[in-house]
Amino acid sequence: MHIRTILLVFCCGFATLAFSAGGVDKITKEGQSRTQDGERAQNKVNALNDSTTDIISNYKTVSKVVDGLKVYNDLLALQIDNQNKESVQIQESIANVSSLGRHIVPLMARMIDSLDHFVKLDVPFLNEERTSRVEKLRKMMLRSDVTDAEKFRRVIEAYQVESDYGRTIEAYRGSLKFGDRTSEVDFLRVGRIALLYQSIGGATTGAWDAKAKKWVEVSAADYKSHVAQGIRIARKQVAPDLLVIPVSAAVEVAQ
Repeated sequence: MHIRTILLVFCCGFATLAFSAGGVDKITKEGQSRTQDGERAQNKVNALNDSTTDIISNYKTVSKVVDGLKVYNDLLALQIDNQNKESVQIQESIANVSSLGRHIVPLMARMIDSLDHFVKLDVPFLNEERTSRVEKLRKMMLRSDVTDAEKFRRVIEAYQVESDYGRTIEAYRGSLKFGDRTSEVDFLRVGRIALLYQSIGGATTGAWDAKAKKWVEVSAADYKSHVAQGIRIARKQVAPDLLVIPVSAAVEVAQ
């Protein structure tokens, strides 16, 4: 009786121990599984957090770019507005220039005619050069590749050249016709008050008579040395000095 009881108790105890060991293993495995699940979940949370941080960072970067683009677009809009205003002003200027051109072209034509008339009636120095200058102006007026502003500048320039002749002294060599023969002479121009000549050897000295509109021979005794000296002065061969030269009366040129 006692042996059975002890054996039964022992068997029950052994069964209890066996059951307890199996339960612990199961619980341990479940705990490990839950821990692993927790780690995986935490990794997902961490990955999601990193992804969220990247998204926020990218958003801030994009926001800065957008703000910069807004500022750029505002400036670009102002530039376009200013360009439109400038375009309107340019169109108005073109219209004004076109209107001015219709008035200035006839004015330039009259100025060239007046210059041509003046050269023909003036003291006959550098005739070929001055006549050629007028002809070039006439040809220029027919050219479409030259602007009205450039044409006007050249006309004014020609007037300035003619004006400068009245304030300078000049000596140059040229041809002069005496009856049926033509001879090389040295010309001396003193402003517009005197135009003289002297033959190459100095044998003959003469002056332009503005009133009679012809060349006349002058006294060699009175003017030969002075004209020769004037030629040297004009060529800068000697220092300036006082000269005694024949001067004809001024003649008014009709305009």
